[in-house]
Amino acid sequence: MKVAVIGAGAMGSGIAQVFASNAEYEVILCDISLEYADNGKSRIEKGLARLVSKEKMTQEDMDALLARITTGLNDAAADGDLIIEAALEQLDLKKQLFKDLQSICKPDAIFATNTSSLSITELAAGLDRPLVGMHFFNPAPVMKLVEVISGLNTPPEVAEKVTEIAVGLGKEPVQVKDSAGFIVNRILIPMINEAIGVLADGVATADDIDTAMKLGSNHPMGPLALSDLIGLDVCLAIMDVLYVDTHDSKYRAHPLLRKMVRGGKLGRKTGEGFFAY
Repeated sequence: MKVAVIGAGAMGSGIAQVFASNAEYEVILCDISLEYADNGKSRIEKGLARLVSKEKMTQEDMDALLARITTGLNDAAADGDLIIEAALEQLDLKKQLFKDLQSICKPDAIFATNTSSLSITELAAGLDRPLVGMHFFNPAPVMKLVEVISGLNTPPEVAEKVTEIAVGLGKEPVQVKDSAGFIVNRILIPMINEAIGVLADGVATADDIDTAMKLGSNHPMGPLALSDLIGLDVCLAIMDVLYVDTHDSKYRAHPLLRKMVRGGKLGRKTGEGFFAY
């Protein structure tokens, strides 16, 4: 089975690695420029090289995995049987991307999106085929969960097929109805937003907030460090989707979160967020 992953950033390259870890799949890692796609494959190679150096993977297995990944522009997805979009979390961008893909992809190719919060029903509007959510979590090669999201017009057999694929990859899928933020982010991101409010109110330092949640709630990572890992821009985008979709004030992004994003302090990806990296 040929899988085309559209978007070679952290999530896209991680998803490509997950599929390429299984010999049943050929993977095409695509982006708007060949440089971006190649950089995504290089990211995978560097991560695998660390595993080899720690003797957690053999060089032969690493070489075989990388050989199953080719890179290309988005039109290289034309030959894919499963198309997984992992582009920026922007509604208009994703909708246009799928409209462009439907004109070049095989009629029976499955369209899936890795969106973390956007409506599957809205993303599918105007397409000539159904769309299903296949939401991996970062880092995709490590995290076991996949949210399989059905929009209003997603046939049950498409959701079932994607669920079977996820199981075959060693993941644990959960089936979700289309709703802003789905399961995890609807619960997680408002918690992060509240932690930002605690910091902004001067209740405790960032270190102490994270320590309290790790030791008091048995979380493996504190909410502020987690927001830095996710990316504060992504956290803000999800909060905005939740607020626009529900008009519920509990989903209003804290001004400090918005200020951090405006200031370019997005977390690990920029070297600084609530902590320095």
